[in-house]
Amino acid sequence: MTAVAVTVTVLLAVAGGLTLTRVIRGPSILDRAVATDVLLAVIVAAIATEAAYSRDATALPVLVVLAVLGFVGSVSVARFAARRHDASTSSTSDGSQT
Repeated sequence: MTAVAVTVTVLLAVAGGLTLTRVIRGPSILDRAVATDVLLAVIVAAIATEAAYSRDATALPVLVVLAVLGFVGSVSVARFAARRHDASTSSTSDGSQT
């Protein structure tokens, strides 16, 4: 069981490090938003792994809150990006609104 815990910890640490690299490097705001969502998923997986390893269910409400926060954040970013895309495509080349 200890070997599994160490392996999972290493994999989650590598995933978190690579995700932080994507958050820092970008290149666009949507890439950073997706990377932040992935980082939240890695954190949720780490907390769930620790809860399963220690057989302690007190972290479950925290997991639910983090999952809802990740969902709401993803939907908010998607709606913002859709509005931004609609605003940029609604103007024509001469600057008039359609």
